[in-house]
Amino acid sequence: MNEQDPAPRDGGLSRRGFIKGALGSGALAAITAYEVFAIESDPADPVTFPAPSGPSSPLSSADGQVDVLERMRVELLRALAKPATDRRWVMVIDLRKCVGCHACTIACVAENKLPPGVVYRPVIEEEFGKYPNVGRRFIPRPCMQCDNPPCVPVCPVTATYKNEEGVVVVDYDQCIGCRACLTACPYSARTSDFGLTYTQDTPVAAGLIAGRDTVAAYETAPSFEYGTARPRETGESPIGNARKCHFCLHRVKAGELPACVTSCIGRATLFGDANDPTSLVAELVARPNVTRLKEELGTQPRVYYLQ
Repeated sequence: MNEQDPAPRDGGLSRRGFIKGALGSGALAAITAYEVFAIESDPADPVTFPAPSGPSSPLSSADGQVDVLERMRVELLRALAKPATDRRWVMVIDLRKCVGCHACTIACVAENKLPPGVVYRPVIEEEFGKYPNVGRRFIPRPCMQCDNPPCVPVCPVTATYKNEEGVVVVDYDQCIGCRACLTACPYSARTSDFGLTYTQDTPVAAGLIAGRDTVAAYETAPSFEYGTARPRETGESPIGNARKCHFCLHRVKAGELPACVTSCIGRATLFGDANDPTSLVAELVARPNVTRLKEELGTQPRVYYLQ
């Protein structure tokens, strides 16, 4: 037992011992690596990612089938080899495959360490039909990454802008928290960070595997949106700022698909470079059953839906 692994109370298992027994040594190694990284990383330093690498062709399974995630991974690496201005990131959501599990929402919260009240990717639910013949439909709604975004011109300090890849991003250090962009967005895809935590005002209970102090330390550990380590300390950005989905750019630059894509159990969320005519997303956006939300507003969203 190392010095970071506190002795168990009453002869019980330590947290690492419990996780190792339940999930195996792989989970223990992952947790240890995260804790070391969170402790040793300097929040003031920008995060650097290794150059994306991997096979240039999709890896197939034993039966010769290629998973759609594997195809998108290879297409992502191919897109990253091009100049940024030649890429056009888009997302395609197949509503026929979405089962409303909300895995994408939870994965996004975990990936971006989102606090209470900040949700980048809600799943809108709608009931239709008449009893007893009723059903439910589900519509995941990330930021639309509009080519004509209403949120950009209303920002008085140009904190919201389109980057060279066409993704609408927020400069947390520039944002003054006026929330004009929240009002301008017709998709309600932007929220404001009020500095809340899930553990505030909760009681301390002895004997829990993960007490309040442990969970609070996780909540205040740095998040890495846009490739910059940002601890959630009082008054520090992005507290007080507008926040939104950014297609997990910190993952994409490292050659990884957005968290909502990899966590989708039905392979309903797809991502890639629409400027690549051989890519999966380019193939899907050309289908006749594709649609976009509120196209009549002229926002030109980069999120497409298949019905």
